[in-house]
Amino acid sequence: MVLAAVTDSVPIESTHVQAAVEGVGLRFTWDADARIEVRSLGAEVVIEANAAGLRTLAGHLLVLAGEGVTDGAHLHLEDGNGLEDGSVGLVLERNDEE
Repeated sequence: MVLAAVTDSVPIESTHVQAAVEGVGLRFTWDADARIEVRSLGAEVVIEANAAGLRTLAGHLLVLAGEGVTDGAHLHLEDGNGLEDGSVGLVLERNDEE
């Protein structure tokens, strides 16, 4: 997967990242005030987010669930790259195998 930042001429209310997966263009969007933190508590993972962060995550999942998106398409979210400082990494990945 290749990620490239997309700059828009509109006021910055959200951040967009364009990704190409086997020729299919995917566009991931972050609400400007999104706050997402991921913590590992041993046997559990906690994803804590404000309303904008929850909308952002829901949007990412809908992009990956979209028509024409293939198995293996994924998005890495990391500390300082989509997640709050101190978060553990989170990978959202599509897998249609049973």
